[in-house]
Amino acid sequence: MKDLIVAAACVQSRLADFEANLDRVAVQAGQAARAGAGLVLFPEACLTGYGVGPDVFQAALGLGSRPLKRAGQLAADLGLALVVGLMERRRARLCLTQVAFGPRGQILGLYRKIHLGPTETDRFRAGQEPGLFEHNGARFGLQLCYDGHFPELSGLQAGRGAEALLIAHASPRRESPEEKAQRWLRYLPARAYDNTAYLAACNPVADNGQGLSFAGVALILGPKGETLASYTGRRPGLALAELKAEPLRRIRASRMGFFRASRRPELYRKLNDPDET
Repeated sequence: MKDLIVAAACVQSRLADFEANLDRVAVQAGQAARAGAGLVLFPEACLTGYGVGPDVFQAALGLGSRPLKRAGQLAADLGLALVVGLMERRRARLCLTQVAFGPRGQILGLYRKIHLGPTETDRFRAGQEPGLFEHNGARFGLQLCYDGHFPELSGLQAGRGAEALLIAHASPRRESPEEKAQRWLRYLPARAYDNTAYLAACNPVADNGQGLSFAGVALILGPKGETLASYTGRRPGLALAELKAEPLRRIRASRMGFFRASRRPELYRKLNDPDET
């Protein structure tokens, strides 16, 4: 990878308020660009707003929708990578989808949430693809909220070359921003540390207009799980840090520091399937 300044943004998104949601994204993306960011991560379903009630069908968008096209144009106008989310209308079901746009407005990658939360299974269909994309000479892994609780996905993405994990959230649990940050810090650093990967995560702020309220938290972690930048609050905000190539290269070249080099996948398969032993 090459050195890259990454921003994780907390922004308010109200259900089906498409134009205003994109305007809020544009404000935060512009601030990040002026601070030197080359990639900006936004929360899950930031373009459509996030919800789990029956009204989510009216708030969902297709991949050819005007708000998504405007998001791609915003990435091109600012000359950076922009990672945004939506509740995607796909055939007869919905998906929670994250889209990465490149600095020319092109789609770099797309991810549909694999691990649905218990409140989401009645409304959404789970994805089947690992959600990898490349930018600035690096490979990134996309995840959404509940996915972060499953180490297998982070390990799979790292095994396929991911050097940074981007985990966008829409977590409306009743807690303060500080409480949410402390909860994230109990497990997200492990995803970075075990896989020797950078990690960025962010959550919306304020209410979604339909009874859900969000505590603003954004984190950027280093490949040893250390906090490089953070934001907590009830208003829009950014965490911004430089992901440097040399520390990652050095740790991954270390015999003791790069744990994935000592994995035993052939043994794991045998232990998972007694008939093979």
